[in-house]
Amino acid sequence: MEESSGEPPRGRIAAEEDALRDGAAATLAAEHGKLGLPAATSLVVGNIVGTGVFLLPASLAAYGTVGILAMGLVSIGAIALAVVFGRLGARVPAAGGPYAYAKDAFGEFPGFWNAWSFWLTAWIGNAAIAVVWVNYANYFLHWDSAAGQLALALAALWIPALINLSGVRNIGMFTLVTTVLKFIPLIFVAVVGLFFVRSASFGPFNATDGNWVGALSTAGALALFIYSGVESVTIVAEKIKDPARNIGRASVYGVLICAAMYLLSTVAIFGTVPHAALATSSAPFADAINNMFGGGVGGGVMAACAVVSGIGAINGWTMLVAEMPMAAARDGLFPQIFTRENRRGAPWVGIVMGTALTTLVALYNYFGTVNGFDKILLIATFTTIIPYFFSACAQLFWLATGGRTVQGARLGRDLAITAVAILFGFWMAYGAGMEAVFIGFLMMLVGIPVYIWAKAKRGEYGPRNEAPAPRPL
Repeated sequence: MEESSGEPPRGRIAAEEDALRDGAAATLAAEHGKLGLPAATSLVVGNIVGTGVFLLPASLAAYGTVGILAMGLVSIGAIALAVVFGRLGARVPAAGGPYAYAKDAFGEFPGFWNAWSFWLTAWIGNAAIAVVWVNYANYFLHWDSAAGQLALALAALWIPALINLSGVRNIGMFTLVTTVLKFIPLIFVAVVGLFFVRSASFGPFNATDGNWVGALSTAGALALFIYSGVESVTIVAEKIKDPARNIGRASVYGVLICAAMYLLSTVAIFGTVPHAALATSSAPFADAINNMFGGGVGGGVMAACAVVSGIGAINGWTMLVAEMPMAAARDGLFPQIFTRENRRGAPWVGIVMGTALTTLVALYNYFGTVNGFDKILLIATFTTIIPYFFSACAQLFWLATGGRTVQGARLGRDLAITAVAILFGFWMAYGAGMEAVFIGFLMMLVGIPVYIWAKAKRGEYGPRNEAPAPRPL
């Protein structure tokens, strides 16, 4: 049975504006190409499997083997989110993903706040990917100074920006190639590494001074970042062939593939690199290969694959850092400058502005703080979970209201999956920690004046977009 969108009726002018916008989007997509199921799945996998996973085993090792349990629980939550996004994408196949779902269910301002939060995640998270990319690039280059590492990070950020500016076809092709290459180290370590596992390498269950529940939550929050990207195809729905069908399939397929590789490779690395060495490693996959085969070229091959993986992930996230504000700007909730596109259909303002902001975060990492990677990661985790949580709540809102068309066993199944996604959001927000939540919330508050400015530019006032009637004297 088809699921109805439950979209409230809108005025004639708004409907005409939407029709013109949708027609322009369709014309643009026909001219510059769309992404089929393989490319859409590779976009999900490419954005999920960045460079974070190539350093995450070292970050998790600081908490002990409880980190493996945390990754397993986060994987379950990510699968639930993928299913929810598939349901939402089939019902509301509009560009913007979480932004469109929150706006459809709860109205303009919640929609804006989700768009703002996701936009923060995209350019903050790209900096975290770039930091790990530099670590693996330095496996060969050994540019150990802060200035040298910043120069490498800038190359990792601006090369994908140039690829994005060249159009969607090049983005899809580049994403597909880098996705295939990045699976070499994951599959190899996940499969072959299991034969080299030693129980003595795993270390203690809880390696922190606190209780294991706190360690589990914080490790889970770190692990969540490597699943950022589950919503990728929902953001670019206008560029997906048959979005009502392929958004859900690509989301679920992509997360299942990543979950299998993540869990197996993490267990293999924990079991092949001694705990003390893993906790301080800057290239754990390369170290795992060297421990398996006694050094040689294996570690270099793994590092090279991680370098390719990082560029591919930054390429995909650079696309999203421009697409989300463009979708919101078309609805008048972001500054209209984000709708500007070049001759190849690339939203060049969003690409350039997002990459410039990511550059500032990279600068902060190398010159402004200690342990910058984990701090950036946890802030990005908090801003990631906001649109995830609202999307799950949008699905619950639809299931709980009369607009739904599902009944019986399917309704119970969808409610259970949605409940898992909502509880997962609560847990991840808690696990991000007080500092990350505080900084992230302050960054969220900055968006409110932007919303007010965007509305004022359109001459809109109040919740019904009408100027209030003057009071009688």
